[in-house]
Amino acid sequence: MPSAVTPSRRSRETSFDDEEIVSSRAATSAAKRARLNINGDAMASSSQNLRLYGDDALQEETLHPRRSQNKHQPGSIVRVKLANFVTYTAVEFLPGPSLNMVIGPNGTGKSTLVCAICLGLGWGPQHLGRAKDVSEYVKHGEQEAIIEIELAADSKRHRRNPLIKCNIKRENNKSTFSVDGKPSNKKAVIELCKSFTIQIDNLCQFLPQDKVVEFAAMTPVELLRSTQRAVAPQEMLDMHDELKEHRQKQKGIQAKVEGDQDALLNLENRQRMQADDVRRMREREVIKERVRLLEASRPFVEYREAKARHVEAADRRDAARKELKDLEENVEPSLRAVNAKQAYHQQVQLASRERKKAVQDAETNADKIDRKLKTLHERKGELEGDVEAEKTAGKENRKEIARLEQNVSRLKKQIEEPHPDVDISDFNERIREKGREIDEARGQIVELKRKLEDLNYQGQQKDRRVLQAQRDLENLASQAGQQESKLKAASFDTFRAWEWIKKNGGEFEKHVFGPPIVECSVTDLNYVDQIETLLQKTQMLTITCQTKNDFKKLSSILHDRLRLAEINLQHMDGALNDFRPPIERHELARYGLTGWALDYMTGPEPVMAMLCANARLERAGMGNRDTTPEEFELLQNSPIDNWVTKKSSYRISRRREYGPGATSTNVRDVRKAQVWTNQPVDIRAKHDLQENINGWRDEVVSMKEQSDGAKRAIQNLQSTARDSEEQANALKVEKARRQKIMMDIRGLPSKLQQEEKKLANVKQSIAEVRQRLQAIADKQDQLHRERAETALTYVAAVETLQQRHAELYEAEIMLIEANSDVAFLIEKNANIKELLSSKRQEVEQRASETKTLLVAARRIIDQIKVIQNNADEALQHHFQNLDKDQTKEQLEDEISSEKARLELMHESNDRGVIKEFEAREKRISQLRERLEEMRDALGEAEERLSGIRDRWEPELDRLVGLISKSFGENMKEIGCAGEVGVAKEEDFENWAIRILVKFRESEPLTPLDSHRQSGGERAVSTIFYLMSLQSLTRSPFRVVDEINQGMDPRNERLVHRRMVGIACGSPSTLDDADGVNGAGQSFDSAGTLLGDGEDGQHTQPNGTKASAMNGHGGGSQYFLITPKLLPNLTYARGMRVLCIASGERMPEEAGKVDFRRAVEMARGLRRELAVR
Repeated sequence: MPSAVTPSRRSRETSFDDEEIVSSRAATSAAKRARLNINGDAMASSSQNLRLYGDDALQEETLHPRRSQNKHQPGSIVRVKLANFVTYTAVEFLPGPSLNMVIGPNGTGKSTLVCAICLGLGWGPQHLGRAKDVSEYVKHGEQEAIIEIELAADSKRHRRNPLIKCNIKRENNKSTFSVDGKPSNKKAVIELCKSFTIQIDNLCQFLPQDKVVEFAAMTPVELLRSTQRAVAPQEMLDMHDELKEHRQKQKGIQAKVEGDQDALLNLENRQRMQADDVRRMREREVIKERVRLLEASRPFVEYREAKARHVEAADRRDAARKELKDLEENVEPSLRAVNAKQAYHQQVQLASRERKKAVQDAETNADKIDRKLKTLHERKGELEGDVEAEKTAGKENRKEIARLEQNVSRLKKQIEEPHPDVDISDFNERIREKGREIDEARGQIVELKRKLEDLNYQGQQKDRRVLQAQRDLENLASQAGQQESKLKAASFDTFRAWEWIKKNGGEFEKHVFGPPIVECSVTDLNYVDQIETLLQKTQMLTITCQTKNDFKKLSSILHDRLRLAEINLQHMDGALNDFRPPIERHELARYGLTGWALDYMTGPEPVMAMLCANARLERAGMGNRDTTPEEFELLQNSPIDNWVTKKSSYRISRRREYGPGATSTNVRDVRKAQVWTNQPVDIRAKHDLQENINGWRDEVVSMKEQSDGAKRAIQNLQSTARDSEEQANALKVEKARRQKIMMDIRGLPSKLQQEEKKLANVKQSIAEVRQRLQAIADKQDQLHRERAETALTYVAAVETLQQRHAELYEAEIMLIEANSDVAFLIEKNANIKELLSSKRQEVEQRASETKTLLVAARRIIDQIKVIQNNADEALQHHFQNLDKDQTKEQLEDEISSEKARLELMHESNDRGVIKEFEAREKRISQLRERLEEMRDALGEAEERLSGIRDRWEPELDRLVGLISKSFGENMKEIGCAGEVGVAKEEDFENWAIRILVKFRESEPLTPLDSHRQSGGERAVSTIFYLMSLQSLTRSPFRVVDEINQGMDPRNERLVHRRMVGIACGSPSTLDDADGVNGAGQSFDSAGTLLGDGEDGQHTQPNGTKASAMNGHGGGSQYFLITPKLLPNLTYARGMRVLCIASGERMPEEAGKVDFRRAVEMARGLRRELAVR
């Protein structure tokens, strides 16, 4: 029988312990002793004389079973060789082509083989559920690990078995690969494996120990995909993906079609409702357009009429001009004499004008000279005034001289007189003394006021303490008050926080609940000790907020503003109904329990929900007596993991990955309740409070007396300060008066000097006055000469003016004579003039009329140009087809008629109805076109979907039918029933594998899930489902690690028999009644498979013994990893058992590990027992 012996075992402190010990019942003392030395490091190998790999001192234990009559399928594992990998220093496995059972105690390295297969074939550690880095799989103390895996060749593609080698470096956490000795990479290795349909990432084919829970949690939908990957060709997976993709597209198109149909129906209904209104509005728009066109035509009709009027006016103007010309030719001789006289009149009139201008110029010159004379006269008066002013100033200066001379004399006399001395320092010292008295009084006042404020503050504090103590006295008599007192004793910070919350509760979004000490109560005091034992102090002091904002705000206030440290806050937005007990309350009686902890407490729902979330009150059972051994056994196998009796509290810890038996129980004593107790009022506390009140009141009276004394002292000091301040002010006034006198005396020399200077200045001014008077006299002489010269000039100007007047009189007489002659001739030809004037006026009138009409016509032309430039196509077309004979009156009549029709029609308030109607019409057309396109696309999608489904669904039903048949037969072999089907939904994404099982005769087939079946039943169903894939699997090998750990002995035995039958041959050929099958195979008392020929055992260079038994089997290669086996199990020739034994207790000489001898001894003992 093949076995692997590893003398050195890796330290337990590393992360590669293959089997974690959960319960003390799951590990032996011998196994524990084999782990570590005294320093916690792995023990050194006890066998040193072993063959090496190259230059490295690697221990090698190679297993060489005898040749099997079966052949390995292409892609199955022929050989696995490891060096410095996890627990192994060096080892080589030679698995058989059918069922391979890998057995050995926990921690010997069974699952290490699984890890080697996964990593050696290129997949990552994430498929193992253990360490995340490949470097952690290198043996402790080594830098490199080596994995060699030889796969069975496909004769069509390979001449020899592919050999994949993986080197794992600890230093850089990387793996390097080679295939058949040639360097390769991870991607190429995975592609090679996939060419053999190896699927390490499929839990249906590769199920490591740490992925068992993940497989159990696989949803039916995920199970369907994994099943297809395991047994169906890639084409079926591709078709399934296409079906899901096409179904999603189909749903998207259907949703769009339904949405567009609804939108189209809505739009069409709205169109029908507005059709009549829109028709009327369009008629109104047509009329409005007609009115617009007609009104735009007005300038054209007006221009035609203006042009006609202008032509008529021009004809009349030309006729008038011709008549005027003819008349002027007829009267020309009669008018010639008049014209000659009029010319003479104009010459005389011109001469008269020139002489009038000469008179005006002479008058202007005379007036100018006269104004100059007047100006000189005014200057004469000014100079005379200046003389008088200077004389007056001289008199004033003489008076000022007399006054200044008197002042100088008086100042000299004052300087010569003696002056008394003034002691200013004495005044300063007396003033400073008074200031010191004032400052001293004020300082004492400040101190007294500060003392008074302190007394007032202390008095207020004492008053508040008295009020609080009185409230505490009142609270001692109430239940709520007692609870708050307990809260205060338990945590003063929490008590202060609760007091603040009660006063400021309105600042929060929702109500904030206080600690359970004050908010909750126990409904049955018989269970108060048990309930308080369940709760921790922090949980009973937790303040509950209902919103996140309230939680953040309250946390900031309590910690930052109030500086409270011992505070527990929790945000709770879940409902109490979300917390459900594991079983109903009426079922608790069979376990010796009366109810759940939640049943015996009451309080606000958010607070109770907080306690359930933290203390799991809804899952904690309550009992009023101790638990019996029978009840304890039932509770260990029940969903209940926490219960409290009268004296003890129990908590069970389970490790589900190691089966239901891996449990540990923690037992604590029930402590006496301190919070929710119905105790009488604390007399001592009441007495202390009353004594405090009396003491504080006495202190308040004493403080009042001190305060009154301080006030009186302040009044006396204020009076003293006022007196001192008045005396100081009087001294300051007297000091200022005497200082002024001294300053005046000291300033006498300076004043004398100033007065003498003023006297000198005034005497200087007298001399300056004399000089200015002389200058004025000189100016007067000059003025007299200029006045005389100007008077002579004025006489000459007057004479010239008289001469010009005479010449003017002569010209005016001649003008009068000319006027008389012209008037006579004009009167003589008056009729002719009147006729000519009338005709000229007529010509001017005709010309003006013609010009006015021309301007009006041109203005209309400008309007027409503007209209034509801005005209739309409708206006342009209308202008081209205007009626040339239409008059303005006819046009206005037509416009009035159309406007009258317009007024008879109702005008809608919604100006955008027509645009909306037209846009909706366009949208309806677009939707109809799009609906046609989408219906065509939907038909094409349905056609593609049906085509793929018609190919995929029958094949899937066929494969699942085969799986169901095999699964049913497997279940039937152990006295149960089961079937597998496909749960078909409308969406292909929701298609799933449906497994139905029945483990008892009285119950129907029910779906396999975690709620209906036990852990062992689920394990049996899982292994049978995986076995049902064996004959259909496309993968060359499958691995299942410790799937049988959750089964009871009966199910494990039945499953093992069925597994051997499926993997190695028909179960009918197997016989496990006495441990010997039909081929003569023997088993020891532990169920170890023994070889039946001498060639079934080999001795390796290092002394390691290996034996194996091979037979004919079915299906692909199968690896079953298990730490234990039941006695007298069924075995077949087609299976191979790999026994792994390792550790520091292994003998140094490998020959001592003789499995064949152990088997023969077991056979002999069995025969002796049979004889007896």
